[in-house]
Amino acid sequence: MALFSKSNPSKFDGGDVVTIVGPEAHFTGTMMVRGSLRVEGEIEGNINEAQTVIIGRGGSVQGDVRAERVIVGGSVVGDIFATVQLELIAGGRIVGTIRTQKLLIEEGAIFEGHCDMGADEETLATKPDTDQAEPVSQAAPKKTKEASAA
Repeated sequence: MALFSKSNPSKFDGGDVVTIVGPEAHFTGTMMVRGSLRVEGEIEGNINEAQTVIIGRGGSVQGDVRAERVIVGGSVVGDIFATVQLELIAGGRIVGTIRTQKLLIEEGAIFEGHCDMGADEETLATKPDTDQAEPVSQAAPKKTKEASAA
C-alpha cells in the first residue's frame, strides 16, 4: 500500500488509503475523504470527495454522500451523488435523492426517493434544487360503470 507518491515522497497520496468507521464508532460532522471509506458504524453528517464509499451491512449514514463509487449494504438517509456508479446491495436501504451515471440495485434492497441518471460528472456533482421541483400529480381515480339489474 503506497501512502506517499513515488515522484514526491513527502507528498501524501491518499488514493490507496482506506478509512474505516468501525462498528462501535459514531462520527458527527463532515468527513473529507480523499481515498476510500468503509462505514460499519454510524455517521451523522456529510461525506465528501471520496473515491469509494462502502456502507457495510451494519453501517448507517444520516447525511449526503459524494464520491466516485458508492456501495450501500447498510442504511443511508440523505442524498447520494456517485459520479461513476452506485450499487445498492440486498439488505441495503437508501432514503433520498440519488444521482449517478450507473445504478445497480439487487433484489431485497430498498430505495425510497428520486433518481437522476445519465448526466455528466459535472452535473452529477451539483446538488439538485429540490425547492424548485414540481409536485408529482396523482392520477384521477378511474370511473367504473355500475351494473344495472335487468
